[in-house]
Amino acid sequence: MSDLFDEYPMLIFALEALLALFLLVFIVVWTSSGKKKATRAKTAEQSQQRQKPQ
Repeated sequence: MSDLFDEYPMLIFALEALLALFLLVFIVVWTSSGKKKATRAKTAEQSQQRQKPQ
């Protein structure tokens, strides 16, 4: 493995960049799904409150 990095020293930077990109995409997807869940729960709660008086 160290021979591979000795032969291609920029490979470690490419791997680090790919890891950072994956982490960025993961964080964006994680946080956006949380907003969707909160919005769904809020709209479901509002629709239940509208249906109760009837």
